[in-house]
Amino acid sequence: MKIFVAGGTGAIGKSLVPLLIDSGHQVIVLGRSARKAAPFRALGAQVVLADALNKEELTKAILDTRPEVIIHQLTAIPAALDLRKFDRDFALTNRFRTEATDVMLAAARRAGTRRFIAQSFCGWPFAREGGPVKTEEDSLDPNPPAAFSETLAALRHLESAVQEARDLEAIALRYGFLYGPGTGISSQGSTVALVRKRKIPIVGDGAGIWSFIHVGDAARATVAAISRGRPGIYNIVDDEPAPVATWLPMLADAVGAKPPHKVPAWLARFAIGEGGVSMMTRIRGGSNAKAKRELGWQPAYPTWRRGFADGLG
Repeated sequence: MKIFVAGGTGAIGKSLVPLLIDSGHQVIVLGRSARKAAPFRALGAQVVLADALNKEELTKAILDTRPEVIIHQLTAIPAALDLRKFDRDFALTNRFRTEATDVMLAAARRAGTRRFIAQSFCGWPFAREGGPVKTEEDSLDPNPPAAFSETLAALRHLESAVQEARDLEAIALRYGFLYGPGTGISSQGSTVALVRKRKIPIVGDGAGIWSFIHVGDAARATVAAISRGRPGIYNIVDDEPAPVATWLPMLADAVGAKPPHKVPAWLARFAIGEGGVSMMTRIRGGSNAKAKRELGWQPAYPTWRRGFADGLG
């Protein structure tokens, strides 16, 4: 099958492209520079160079290659996030989720593309009420923290575009918090570096529920979505959503760090803002039941407990 991958240099893309090639697919990777594209050519992928935010260039790249499937993994997330200025740090990613999504869907229709798969997110966007674990049918947050509002609006835009694309098979994969090689939660990652320095504390009661997914499992779920599953939204997370107060000390232990400090929510608010405090104390996790049932997918790391011990890379 001919598959166009936008965002091949991201954490998921780096795992995804080799899996696609090994599965016998003809892979076209969207690149912005010949230097960054070189590793994909070495793997056997075709590379097309274009600016993902240039409508004409992106459209031409898709029309010239006429893929059967488009996989949209474009992000530009800084290694060090300022949770007080979350929307600022996600500004470019939000353009990919809005502008680039619309351009790719329009080009997909013109190119006769059968299936469109886009990256979304599972976790803090859920409404912070009700039970601790949400399904794809549950509501997103109607009143997110102010610094997160533009990013949630971009995710809503992407998911709405997917759900309204009746003329092709469109899917949004809501990946959980990524860990493993190439992510911030890896042996040499930026988040783990902060954990080792005890700079990520348990805030308040640490009751915020996080859903994790190993980057390799995220890539495998994406491969499954090429040929399985109905159009719509899928949570791609492991089997064990967990509160910060549970997973953070275990991550610290896994990387040889001392246990995290504990700080009251009112004090943490000065450092990480209302959104950061919400992530540590109020957010909800996601259920993977639909993805396992309809995509025929099972995570190799069914729980972050095993993944933190064996899969950080």
